[in-house]
Amino acid sequence: MKMKLVLSSSTHENPCLHSWKSLQQAVDKPLVCKPSRKFVYVNDLGQHQPPKSNVGRVRISRSVMPGPVQEFYKGDKYRQEEASSRLRTVRTLLIDNYDSYTYNIYQELSTINGAPPTVIHNDEWTWEHFYYCLYEEKAFDNIVISPGPGSPTCPTDIGLCLRILLECKDIPILGVCLGHQALGYAHGANIIHAPMPVHGRLSEIQHNGCNLFDGIPSGCQSGFKVVRYHSLIIDAQSLPEELIPIAWTSSMDNHSSFAALKSDMVLGHDVYQCSVGNSSINEQCLKPKYPKKDGESSVLMGIMHSTRPHFGVQFHPESVATCYGRKIFENFKEITIDYLRKSSHFHDRKVHNWAWMQVSHSSQLLEKLQSSASSKPQPTYPVVGPVVNSSLRIVQMNKNYLKLQWKKIDNLENRVGGSRNIFCKLFGGQKAIDTFWLDSSSTDQKRARFSFMGGKGGSLWRQITFRLSSESDVSSTGGYLSIEDAQGSVRSMFLEDGFLDFLNKELQSFHYSKEDYKGLPFDFCGGYVGFIGYDLKVECGATCNHHKSGTPDACFFFVDNLVVVDHSNGDVYLLSLENNCYPNEALSAETMNGLPWLDKIEKQLLELMATDIKKYTRPYSNSAIGTRSEEGFVTQKSRNRYVKDVEKCLKFIKDGESYELCLTTQMRKRTHDTDLLALYLNLRNRNPAPYAAWLSFAKESLCICCSSPERFLRLDGNEILEAKPIKGTIARGVTKEEDERLRLQLMHSVKDQAENLMIVDLLRNDLGRVCEPGSVHVPRLMDVESYATVHTMVSTIQGKKKLNLSPIDCVRAAFPGGSMTGAPKLRSMELLDSLEDCSRGVYSGSIGFFSYNQTFDLNIVIRTIVIHKGVASIGAGGAIIALSNPVDEFEEMKLKARAPAKAFMEVQGQSEKRLFSHCNRLVSLKFCSLGVVKLGTCGGFLG
Repeated sequence: MKMKLVLSSSTHENPCLHSWKSLQQAVDKPLVCKPSRKFVYVNDLGQHQPPKSNVGRVRISRSVMPGPVQEFYKGDKYRQEEASSRLRTVRTLLIDNYDSYTYNIYQELSTINGAPPTVIHNDEWTWEHFYYCLYEEKAFDNIVISPGPGSPTCPTDIGLCLRILLECKDIPILGVCLGHQALGYAHGANIIHAPMPVHGRLSEIQHNGCNLFDGIPSGCQSGFKVVRYHSLIIDAQSLPEELIPIAWTSSMDNHSSFAALKSDMVLGHDVYQCSVGNSSINEQCLKPKYPKKDGESSVLMGIMHSTRPHFGVQFHPESVATCYGRKIFENFKEITIDYLRKSSHFHDRKVHNWAWMQVSHSSQLLEKLQSSASSKPQPTYPVVGPVVNSSLRIVQMNKNYLKLQWKKIDNLENRVGGSRNIFCKLFGGQKAIDTFWLDSSSTDQKRARFSFMGGKGGSLWRQITFRLSSESDVSSTGGYLSIEDAQGSVRSMFLEDGFLDFLNKELQSFHYSKEDYKGLPFDFCGGYVGFIGYDLKVECGATCNHHKSGTPDACFFFVDNLVVVDHSNGDVYLLSLENNCYPNEALSAETMNGLPWLDKIEKQLLELMATDIKKYTRPYSNSAIGTRSEEGFVTQKSRNRYVKDVEKCLKFIKDGESYELCLTTQMRKRTHDTDLLALYLNLRNRNPAPYAAWLSFAKESLCICCSSPERFLRLDGNEILEAKPIKGTIARGVTKEEDERLRLQLMHSVKDQAENLMIVDLLRNDLGRVCEPGSVHVPRLMDVESYATVHTMVSTIQGKKKLNLSPIDCVRAAFPGGSMTGAPKLRSMELLDSLEDCSRGVYSGSIGFFSYNQTFDLNIVIRTIVIHKGVASIGAGGAIIALSNPVDEFEEMKLKARAPAKAFMEVQGQSEKRLFSHCNRLVSLKFCSLGVVKLGTCGGFLG
């Protein structure tokens, strides 16, 4: 009876991959969320059946064993010449423990191994399928077990990894962080709390010179500094005889600043080229188990098995700030090649069931694993598989053959008093409803260059509004979409596959000529402008939303007419799109009111040059409100509650559930007919920012006034992805001297550096899922940027997008921005949902554009006022790490809310003053008409 392997899925079924070649084609793609899958073996009669389990002999590499063990292993002479070229490409199975750094390892191994690894989650494959791929198909040469949240003592945290470590003695395995702890736990060591949690901080490492550290210096002042992310460790005193310590911290208190390191490192690559003598592993492995220093134990940082090619390191070699991290992976590759070379030419690996008997607690561990497997608990997170090009799955909609026309007016911005006057002139009438303004209001230090603005009116204009269908349905990402066109017609539909899938189909339906926008110095030439709310995380891997947003979960205009301001030289561009299938219809719509749109807007802008520009200025006195700005808002959480929630975060971090948690809350206040455009103008004046934005959606009673300094993600015309996370904030000083002191304080803050580094590594991971191997790099690490009210610590991560992926694939891989979640992202979002009392809504999401030419630019929604149905809300928060002080975190949250709250209170104060004066005039007129002399004020009438 013949056997075949099929892939069972909740959505569709495909033939399983039987060969390494087909496996390789499937894994050369990053991740997006997909339904949970399992592999099922089916015979010709359609019956489910396990795979064959015949295996051959075992060979162990001498190079990874101490001398006394080598004599027990004999092997046939390997014909090295025949296998040399084949072995230079190493095939790795990378097991992802739902971590946010796994794809940093993926990127390193892809370039080092000569082929990208296969990535699976720790609960994605059954043991039978794993066994089939490893021993029947012989698809992999080694295994790397990733970091991850939680503990190896919890079956749902570690999945299949313990069984692999126990039963697969004949394949090289490298465990990182959680994988390192799993190696110790699988063989009987105890997992305990570290003396102190260490996340995103540097330590110097001493090692014993074994093959894994070949060519890497050791000890204090050697230059071997590593990044650590862990709260748990292996108890070194509990190590069984078969596990040998190979690395440990060189001192107890050496969590140094990155200031000195930054000047010496080429980011993303090892820079130290010094080498040390490669002592024989046979001698070095017999050193004392746990070296002491100054009467105190160092922390165990590495172990290896005495008879198996199994290694573990507690630190993170894949971190951007770890020295010699790439060298460690290169050494693991050489260990694998040497092991294969010294094995039999007819190498057949075999699982040894007696491996369970070698562990003192093996019977209890096996019972726990079998019990866990039999009960089949649902995984904590949805299974995430390789990205397939979403454009290939598209059912094509009506084709949109877009044609772009544009004009340029030289140096206009400087002649009309700035982009604010341009917006007020063209789009500020009727309270600027249904308008947008992606506003680079801060262009200092070349942070931003272009602003984009526009409003309702073009023939292709439409508004799309999306709301998720359920606040708690784990499996559903569907929701309701409404589309209003330029004529005011509205149609609604249910999107079973969610909003991002719909938007992807829309973008892929556009057809255009690159010649149309050749010569334009910016990427946005028309398309979708709007926001993605934080709750759309359920379309990007999160299991659920614990709270329902009152605002839409996404809202966009399709923009066919727009104005672009180039702040570098003051040039202004006018752009207009039409559907080339129906050019006459578009033209007639534009000329109904006279001139075509391009000519009409050009005429208005030229008229503006001759106008008194002062009438477009709306100053607001800073003395309008005498009390502290945030006192006018009601905070969702009291001071005591926020402090207690920070303490809960610290407990999660101590227990290894997260490295960093970005805790937030909301402040709210009624608006009382506030002039919303005036509010935005005051906010941009008080707190100018490179990724500021104004969005007005009249039918949703929604207006967004954003002064964000942070870019989430951009894809430019050269297919380069860029993220610019901010972590680390401090207030500006009153005097120049105080301001400089505070800036330097932030620059050298170990806590803020740790916050920033954790998010940098997280975003390297997110970009690594969708970028070409070896292309992800960090051109700027922890630079301090200064804004009107705060100094911030900013990093820049870039990478080259894979050609077969769409813009939406890139967004899906990285949303929500890691600076608003923490790391690991999935576990952190789940924990934050349990702590926060309401949906974040627009806050923590992204505002920006998706251009029809397949580029996009999105910010992180922070420093923002959201006005919805007469209520203004401001979200604020901060990253909680092991070094956080609960009271300080509360004060930092208030600092971040202060600028938008102050801007709001000033404008509302002016609005109330005008209303008060208007009522006074009305009352005076009324009394005068009755022949009564006015006494006092009309305060009683207003009450």
